[in-house]
Amino acid sequence: MTDSLIRPSCSSLRRIAVAALLCGLSACALIRHDTKPATTLDPERIRIADDIHLARDGWPSARWWTRYDDPQLDAVVDRALADSPTMAIARTRVSQAKSDVDLVKAGTNLQVSALAAVDRERVSSNGFLGAYSGNQPLLGATGPWYTEGIVGLSASLEIDIWGKQRAQVEAALGMHNARVVETSAIELEVSADVAQLYYGIQATYRLIDLLEQLHDVAAFSMDAHAARAARGLEPQTQTELARAQKLATERQLVAARGRIVQLREALRALLGAGPTDLPEIRPVPLPQPPSSLPSTLSYELLARRPDLQAMRWYVEASFDKIDAAKAAFYPSFDIKAFFGVNALHLSDLFTHASQQINLVPGLYLPVFDGGRLNANLGSARHASNLLILQYNQSVLNAVRDVATTGSQLQDLDAEARLQTQKIQAVTFAQDSADAHYRSGLGSRLSAEEAKQAVLLERVALLDLDGRRIGQDIALSKALGGGYRADAPVALKPR
Repeated sequence: MTDSLIRPSCSSLRRIAVAALLCGLSACALIRHDTKPATTLDPERIRIADDIHLARDGWPSARWWTRYDDPQLDAVVDRALADSPTMAIARTRVSQAKSDVDLVKAGTNLQVSALAAVDRERVSSNGFLGAYSGNQPLLGATGPWYTEGIVGLSASLEIDIWGKQRAQVEAALGMHNARVVETSAIELEVSADVAQLYYGIQATYRLIDLLEQLHDVAAFSMDAHAARAARGLEPQTQTELARAQKLATERQLVAARGRIVQLREALRALLGAGPTDLPEIRPVPLPQPPSSLPSTLSYELLARRPDLQAMRWYVEASFDKIDAAKAAFYPSFDIKAFFGVNALHLSDLFTHASQQINLVPGLYLPVFDGGRLNANLGSARHASNLLILQYNQSVLNAVRDVATTGSQLQDLDAEARLQTQKIQAVTFAQDSADAHYRSGLGSRLSAEEAKQAVLLERVALLDLDGRRIGQDIALSKALGGGYRADAPVALKPR
């Protein structure tokens, strides 16, 4: 049999190699069962009902709490935004996300490392290098022991043909942008919580003042009824009823003073203040909430709410993760290289003959992976769909927050107007009773009881005013505070 029949020609080898490559490409893992992306929310649903409106239209300003014109509040909010542990956590999360971006970017660049190693080994007589196990000077063998040395630089670079690395970088950037916007959302949360606690303290200060006046009236009433009962002018029942009213007021005073302590400690924890460095909060009059609602929400709400902007960035990052998962199905190409010296004997290591250069282009084809790539794509797709659905629900919740808060504030405004009219009515009765007492036509007891009615109505109005301020703060929060991003474009799932 001739030699040509035994050995295939070079052209035959090339054909076999090309055929093998084509078979490998055709046998690459295939994308199977990729589900459809979830649908995004219709912009028409981002609006409030026509019957919800307040006196003025408008969005909150950047430092929305300054509209209450209270320097004490301004100082407390500024301190919270600067020193709050919650804000420190948010800023750390942003720094961590930035490090994640840098880490992903670093993997896309040329990787170069220095290499130096010494290997002391005994060559096996029965192994692949068995010829070197003995002393054969013609082969350079001085076996069986050798001390091999290698020194040089190794490098690797992955060629991003299908955009897998670009998609991974974009996903990391999206996560970082989401964390940055989340910091604004947390700033809004912290400032709103501080304002709520602050005005809770102020309202309680005012309540204590009214309760002390009520206590004085109840004490006088109890003494007056006790004197009348002692003279036999009325039964003891009236005295005990007045005493019960006095005790009820004392109980309310204890609860109100306890509430001051609770609100103060909650504020101290929010600021991260120590037991002695919480700023003094002096009583000031409650402001009249300058409430307003924008005439329309639509996509403007998405740009004004930092939590919704953060959710959008998370959704956008999920699309990039899907792109990276799809790109993993395609062949990858990289180049590895080495330049240095390598020798079996350390004495020969740094000679010209020991120089070594390696250049290794590599092509990697996913053929059979047991379903790992499809599972990875499915996981990325389901995670993206979940984020889209959560985003849709967050948008609806945001519209609900604006609508319900605006409606409640609108109702509280109407109740406060009616309560003010009621106070005017009972104040007229009090003035009449005072006039009768001063002219000697009525008793002081009747005048004090008329004053008690006015004080009780003022307590009711105070409750309404406190709730109005709380709802006004909640409305500022629901409208995104002073946050403003670029007008968002429609999400395009892929």
